[in-house]
Amino acid sequence: MKRDFYLNLAQSGLRMPIAADLVLHEEPAAERILNDGRALGQVVEKTARRYRTPLAFCHMNLTLEKAVLLETLDVPAADIPLYHFAERPAADALDRLKTGLGRLRHAELQAHVDSVRYIATETNLVPVGMTIGPFSLMTKLLADPITALYLAGTGMTVAEEPEVARLEGALALATAMVLHSVSLQIAAGAKAVFVAEPAANVVYVSPKQIEAGSDVYERYVMTPARQVKDLLERSGVDLVFHCCGELNPYMVRQFTTLEPVILSLGSSRVLWEDAAIVPKQIVLYGNLPSKHFYSDDVISVEQVETLACELLRKMRQAGHPFILGSECDVLHVPGAIATIAKKVDAFVGCRCE
Repeated sequence: MKRDFYLNLAQSGLRMPIAADLVLHEEPAAERILNDGRALGQVVEKTARRYRTPLAFCHMNLTLEKAVLLETLDVPAADIPLYHFAERPAADALDRLKTGLGRLRHAELQAHVDSVRYIATETNLVPVGMTIGPFSLMTKLLADPITALYLAGTGMTVAEEPEVARLEGALALATAMVLHSVSLQIAAGAKAVFVAEPAANVVYVSPKQIEAGSDVYERYVMTPARQVKDLLERSGVDLVFHCCGELNPYMVRQFTTLEPVILSLGSSRVLWEDAAIVPKQIVLYGNLPSKHFYSDDVISVEQVETLACELLRKMRQAGHPFILGSECDVLHVPGAIATIAKKVDAFVGCRCE
């Protein structure tokens, strides 16, 4: 797609939640649908049609790539949700992963890919793939990634510190897994891919180390992200980059070097201030606090409308291309689906002076 396509969407005043999970869990057989590519594609289509957007964002499941990676390395299924590498992955783990991924037919990953194919071949919508980013996947593979990253930030090397060796081994596996997932979605017809890096934030990587001159952020967040970007670029597929974690301006600037067509940021950011550091050819997206939509005590419909109108007004004043939306995907919460949906409808449909 040409970048003008996304700029024109912003110019049109599009308001757009990323809400396939919410719509999925309105269905009576949500778990079964996750393993049925056509049915999952129909949920993605239904979501896009409901909210009147040409962008059909795949269902977001940021545990999917972890499950596929560990299953390929023969970790028992029951252990996968809480599994962390106790030591540096074996020397042959990366080769085993790449070989295994070529043979594996993981039902949920296949359904995810087939949902992209459904949108690409059976609708007039723009299929947007979905994946966790390499850095965030790596953090799911270690029990204590923060300590490992801090040690790496002090200059400790693989040869000197086992924690750093474990970190780098896990990141190599995570990067290979994400590249495989993205490749499958490109082959299925994705025109853009949403890469979610929620862990690429100040909690995991020390701002003080960065300010002191450490390249820890570049090495562990940006370098693998650039590998994903390069794959997309070679394939003529657009990058939608997302981080809903707490960020500083340096991190936001680093994300812009990936040249995403859309940069999605969480509610910790003041988007009209970020407009000053994000190039105008990158559409800013977000960032209503949708993680709190489940409770009227936390945020009411009226408060959602007020925040939406403030964002629209301030972004218009900033003169930056902008699409109003959720701070991340709008997750369902059991017993609160109607409450959440009401607030999504409120920001999509509210009238602002």
